Amino acid sequence: MSPPVPADFTGSDSHLIDYAPMLNVLIVGIASVDCVQIFSLHGLVPQLACSLMPICEVFGSCVPNLSWTLPSGEEISPHAVFSNAFALLLKLWRFNHPPIEHGVGDVPTVGSQLTPEYLLLVRNSHLLSSENTHKDRNKRRLSEVASSSSPEPVFLDSFPKLKVWYRQHQRCIAATLSGLVHGTTVHQTVDRLLNMMFRKINKGSQSITSVTSGSSSSSGAGIEDNSLKPELPAWDILEAVPYVVDAALTACAHGKLSPRELATGLKDLADFLPASLATIVSYFSAEVSRCVWKPVVMNGMDWPSPAANLSNVEEHIKKILAATGVDVPRLSAGGSSPATLPLPLAAFVSVTITYKIDKTSERFLNLAGPALESLAADCPWPCMPIVASLWTQKAKRWFDFLVFSASRTVFLHNSDAIVQLLKSCFTATLGLNIASISSNGGVGALLGHGFGSHFCGGLSPVAPGILYLRVYRSIRDIVFITEEVVSLLMHSVREIACSGLPKQKLDKLKRSKNGMKYGQVSLAAAMTRVKLAASLAATLVWLSGGHGLVQSLIKETLPSWFISVHRSDRDQGSGLVAMLGGYALAYFTVLCGAFAWGVDSSSSASKRRPKILGSHMEFLASALDGKISLGCDGATWHAYVSGFVSLMVGCTPNWVLEVDVDVLRRLSKGLRQWNEEELALALLGIGGVGTMGAAAELIIEHFDS
Repeated sequence: MSPPVPADFTGSDSHLIDYAPMLNVLIVGIASVDCVQIFSLHGLVPQLACSLMPICEVFGSCVPNLSWTLPSGEEISPHAVFSNAFALLLKLWRFNHPPIEHGVGDVPTVGSQLTPEYLLLVRNSHLLSSENTHKDRNKRRLSEVASSSSPEPVFLDSFPKLKVWYRQHQRCIAATLSGLVHGTTVHQTVDRLLNMMFRKINKGSQSITSVTSGSSSSSGAGIEDNSLKPELPAWDILEAVPYVVDAALTACAHGKLSPRELATGLKDLADFLPASLATIVSYFSAEVSRCVWKPVVMNGMDWPSPAANLSNVEEHIKKILAATGVDVPRLSAGGSSPATLPLPLAAFVSVTITYKIDKTSERFLNLAGPALESLAADCPWPCMPIVASLWTQKAKRWFDFLVFSASRTVFLHNSDAIVQLLKSCFTATLGLNIASISSNGGVGALLGHGFGSHFCGGLSPVAPGILYLRVYRSIRDIVFITEEVVSLLMHSVREIACSGLPKQKLDKLKRSKNGMKYGQVSLAAAMTRVKLAASLAATLVWLSGGHGLVQSLIKETLPSWFISVHRSDRDQGSGLVAMLGGYALAYFTVLCGAFAWGVDSSSSASKRRPKILGSHMEFLASALDGKISLGCDGATWHAYVSGFVSLMVGCTPNWVLEVDVDVLRRLSKGLRQWNEEELALALLGIGGVGTMGAAAELIIEHFDS
């Protein structure tokens, strides 16, 4: 696949201007959902972003006194080309998604790395030649695509206007808006934009620009109508937009501007420069998170009212969550309190519902839509159901999607609901609940078959796995996930042992010397389900927190679990439960490690493996040496150690080579004390040259005995 912009476009500003019509057609075409997904599938998003940056830089710096005519007859300006390119760039960057600030350990999360700098870093890495590039077809293709547009690395400093906007965006999120100085060029631009947006009001006795806030101090007089639309470069306008929106929102809060006038003025600004919607989004996102604006009543007079279908939305949310067993909070206390939204959110939703649902507005609604959802999700319940109600009144065909989005916010405000959702994932996958949609178990029950009213009987319940896929990125505190997953895994093992085997055989299932079991067929079925539970548990941990959460699990959570004293299960078959629990934890731990580091040393992530794995193996060896007192059941510990070592020997031998030789010898000694001579020998056999002596001693002792 060739790069989206010809090679000479990125090297010359004049070429970019000359090819404006073709660039605009290309950008609008690529902005369609399918094209973006194709670029993402082929790993070309960084290269596409790198190609868009010079387009944004050039056309955003142009005074809009030029125009071009497209083959369709439509006339476009530099503002239009810039807005289309900028909207696509932000879509690739996904800047309006809240940053994941719950990094665990010393590894930053993927969400925190997804920035313009990161996209350029990935793109530049494709240029680097390595010994393996010619062997890896994908790396070779990415390198060819990157070098075809520019053979040299590209950095954010190459785009000074974009860099200024990005830094302003970061400051806007981090702190209250400040820095506007009276008489400066930015201040003059703020005044001109406010007069353009509120020209009818400015004809009255008081100009809207005289309304000040803590961060904006516009006080200029209204300007003449013939110059209301400032012919300024897009970057200059974007620099002023946060102060414009701040002044307008403050005026509305002080009663100097009606909600309808506020929404109309913001829409006029977005129509004048569609790219300004991005800066409006970043400002509102920051202000909502600060919780400094008073809520407004959505009464249908000053602000649009959700009353027409709010109760209907609530009922459908309850139906969606029925399969998870989570209670939905009441939308209003006693059913009589008026619906309210924080002022920034009310203003933003009022602006978005003024857009027409057509092809022209689609790409900008695609920018505003996820931001609106994130804003509403971060606000107290029931803000998201109110927003969903307002939007479904405008676009009834989006009802299913909007209600589904509203239903997931229940989990973002209640950690108990997250635990219940995780439990439902285990129940569905293992088929432990015969009375629900999860009765058959497996991946089909976990992920379901979609959602929508087109199935039967109205909007159907959503499978718990689908809900979790929509929720996990927004969970603010993921550290507790590991402990809950381990607890649910052990609970599932108990359920499997007690429900999957006949009670009269539970006490007869003993471990024999050669590893076979009585009642082998039933136990084999139980082990299959235990492995499935462990696979789900590892997937949930890896999905929720990546490398950081896996590191926390192996270095902290698991050792603490083994040391802690657990409730002794005296029920029939408790020995089997303990044994299966140990094997479940072994599969779970190895799978988590495989997800995070791989089974060989080909990935960069594998460089982190020796330190974390070595720490865990030292814990195992110290416990076998008697230096650490354990609180778990002895059968669980025995099954975990033997299962973990067996999986390393059989599936991840490269891991064994990275473990300290002395630790391997101590582990081998402990296994021999459990009469696990074959496993002890196998461990030493692949441990490298350093363990050959210990392996020889073990063989001699075996023959002597």
